[in-house]
Amino acid sequence: MLYNNIMFVDTAKVSLKAGKGGDGAVSFRREIYIPKGGPDGGDGGKGGDIIFRADRNTNTLIDFRFTPILEAEGGKNGSGQRSAGRSGKDLIIDVPVGTVVYKIGAKSSFEGIRSYDEDERAGPVTTGAGDAPRERIFLADLTEDGAEAIIAKGGDGGFGNAHFKSSTRQAPIIAEVGEPGEEFEAELELKSMADVGLVGLPNAGKSTFLSVVSNAKPEIADYPFTTITPNLGVATIDEHDLLIADIPGLIEGAAEGKGLGHAFLRHIERTAVLLHLVDVYSDDAGEAYQTIRNELEKYSDLASRPEVVALTKCEGVDEDIIKMQMASILAKNPNAKIFPISAQAHQGVEDLLRELRQVCFLNIERASNHATINPLETVSREGYDPSEASEPRDGGRERAGSREDLLSEVPTISLSPKALKSTWKATKISDDLYEVTGEKIEKFARRTDLNNYASVNRLRDIMKKLGIRAELTSLGAKPESIIRIAGKEFTLVEDY
Repeated sequence: MLYNNIMFVDTAKVSLKAGKGGDGAVSFRREIYIPKGGPDGGDGGKGGDIIFRADRNTNTLIDFRFTPILEAEGGKNGSGQRSAGRSGKDLIIDVPVGTVVYKIGAKSSFEGIRSYDEDERAGPVTTGAGDAPRERIFLADLTEDGAEAIIAKGGDGGFGNAHFKSSTRQAPIIAEVGEPGEEFEAELELKSMADVGLVGLPNAGKSTFLSVVSNAKPEIADYPFTTITPNLGVATIDEHDLLIADIPGLIEGAAEGKGLGHAFLRHIERTAVLLHLVDVYSDDAGEAYQTIRNELEKYSDLASRPEVVALTKCEGVDEDIIKMQMASILAKNPNAKIFPISAQAHQGVEDLLRELRQVCFLNIERASNHATINPLETVSREGYDPSEASEPRDGGRERAGSREDLLSEVPTISLSPKALKSTWKATKISDDLYEVTGEKIEKFARRTDLNNYASVNRLRDIMKKLGIRAELTSLGAKPESIIRIAGKEFTLVEDY
């Protein structure tokens, strides 16, 4: 058991580096009797992605302790005869079901190449009590076996000079370089997928209960903190299975980092119901109950989770004492559902499991029927047809209401995703240095070979068409001013 405890890892940090795209080729067809065959340089291959895949046969993040750096294969360069480079192989990593992935920092100028979905969370996130808040970006939550998510995207390959052939440019010497793959540090958290989460003070009987109702074999002893790692077990009642998670006991001050339980509360965040176990031999069952409730409220929204209370170790205890302890708990929470049980004597266990099954079923049904609405969701004008708007019930008269209510009914005009990618911003850093940011222009810059004057002039032409050059000039940029885009620097006008 000591070996298992040491090997259980539910958090990990790993450095990710997706594959770089291959460079495009500058090549011209050269064959006998064909003196001017034209450009035939092929495109570079795409860099490999880093993909995380949920695997039910994996139950720990220990592998990331031995491989803290993950790197996908890069794409191959293009070559003559329009031969495209081979794409890099994706790196697929198996992680436990219930793994949450966060991006916690960038290591290169590749920052911003991905546009995250609206449901991805960013901001100060606290992993638990005692941890300093850190800026993290939510990337994926792998909650189903076989689910996959692209965590780090490989760079696109550059175009070869065959791509730039036209009636006015018959012998282009332009070829793009491949984009770098995403490179950043990621943080992984394992949150167990369970129906029921066991909470309570140390030695409340959580491990004993789990060992009796399931096939789990947790460590059991007559001293506090016997459980030092989470345990999972499957209990069967009336031909229905319940997955139960047991975590180390909580003590007062756990939310501030005391004891062991605070580090594992994440494993019961997904549970449908909490089973709160209280020792019948406690000096005051109500105070013991309230201690745990206080810690749950400080940690997260666990306090609002459906709860069933079990008064444990009731075998051989006088009925008056049981009633007294139940009354003490009810004084703290009049709505508490309390079941006196004895796991060792198998007293009241089946009734308790049936109640847990019923609460789980109702909670899942309620969640499936409830349609959540994102309060930050806005309505786009794109595709809006005024004729489809419903008529006001008051015959067109202005409806009375607060200013906020009226504003909430006005559709928000926003740019389409395609238009947003073309937006840019020019900033004056100093008298001789100017910086341009924007998804589209940065992508062009990353694929520009600064050692090829024709490629740099192509980037300057793109800036002129997008209106960037005019904006830089209005900011005071001169022909010899340095322009920085995606970490690459060049002069505004070609330096002869």
